[in-house]
Amino acid sequence: MVPSYAADDLPEDDAIFVAIPFGAPARLDKALAVLVPEDAALSRSRLARMIDEGAVSRDGEVQRDGKAKVTEGEVYRIQLDPPEDVETLAEDIPLSVIWEDGDLIVIDKPAGMVVHPAPGSPRGTLVNALLHHCGDTLSGIGGERRPGIVHRIDKDTTGLLVVAKSDRAHHGLAKQFEEHTVDRRYVAVVNGVPQAGDPRLRGLRGISVEAGGIIRIATELARHRTDRQRQAVVWDGVGRHAVTRVRVMESYQSGAALVECWLETGRTHQIRVHMAYAGHGLIGDPTYGGTRRLAPKVFGDAAELANSFPRQALHAATLGFDHPVTGEKLSFASPLPTDLAGLVAALRDAG
Repeated sequence: MVPSYAADDLPEDDAIFVAIPFGAPARLDKALAVLVPEDAALSRSRLARMIDEGAVSRDGEVQRDGKAKVTEGEVYRIQLDPPEDVETLAEDIPLSVIWEDGDLIVIDKPAGMVVHPAPGSPRGTLVNALLHHCGDTLSGIGGERRPGIVHRIDKDTTGLLVVAKSDRAHHGLAKQFEEHTVDRRYVAVVNGVPQAGDPRLRGLRGISVEAGGIIRIATELARHRTDRQRQAVVWDGVGRHAVTRVRVMESYQSGAALVECWLETGRTHQIRVHMAYAGHGLIGDPTYGGTRRLAPKVFGDAAELANSFPRQALHAATLGFDHPVTGEKLSFASPLPTDLAGLVAALRDAG
C-alpha cells in the first residue's frame, strides 16, 4: 500500500499519493477529503475543484467524477499547484527562550501564536520570530515556511517547543520524535474528574488502567468525516495509532480536575480529542470541550472563570530529549502561564 505523504515530504513532482484503505468513504471526493494529509491544506471544496480540473488520477487516467466509487487498495495521485514564490519574513517578535546553543533552541510559546505560516496566518508566527532571532542559522529542512520545525503545539496551547538550528540537529530530533522517545508532558484542566475506578470509563473501548491509577487511552485518530478542521476517534483502520496517558493531579468540588497527560504518540489535537472521548473535555476548548459547565450559583467566580475561559486549558509543561548532537540528556519545565494559573487558583479556592 502506498501511503499518503505529508506536505513536508512531497515527492519532487509536487504530487500526493493516497491509498484507499479498508473502511474509507465510498465516494472519491469524500475519501480524499478524509485521507489527504492535513498539512497539505486542501479543503474539501478545493479537492472537489481539483477533481473537476483533472488534477486527480489513478493508474495514469484522470478521474473527474467526484462521486465515483473507490475501492480498497486503489492509489490516487493528486497533482498540486506549483509552489508559490512566497518569502517567509523575519519579524521582530519577542520570544521566551529557555535554552539555546548552536544546534537547537527551546521556546516557551505563548497562547495565540501559530507555530508556522499557513493560509490565513502568514505573519506573526513562531517561525517569523525565529527567523529574526536566529538569522541564517535556522535549519532549512522542512521547507521555507517551516524551517527547523520538528513538532507543533496548537495556536492556543502554551508551552515548550524545541526547534532545530542545524541540519544534523533536525535529523536527530526528527528521529527521536518518530521513535516516540521524547518525553512530553502536558497539564490540562478538564471537566469532571477522571477516575480510574469509574465503570463508565473502563467500559470505553481503548481505555485501560495502569499501575498507580494512570489511565491509558489508545485509539486511532483521523480527520473528522464532515469537518476537516477536527480530528476524531475511529476504529476502522483509516486512522493513526495514538496513545495518551492521564494522571489526576488535583480534583475540585466544582466538578473539574487538574490532570497531567503525556504522549506516547503525537497526533494532531491528540490530548483534546482523547480527553473528550473519555468524557472529560478540556475547559475552554471550543472544538472538543462539549457543553458541560460548572454551576455558577454554587461555585461563583470560579465557575464563571472556567465557563468563560477563552482557550483550551492546556499547557506543554515539560519536554525531555537527548541532545541530537552531543547526546546530553536535556529536560525543561515551564510553569503554568498566568491565565491558567489563575484558573487553577480559583478552582482550588472554590473547594
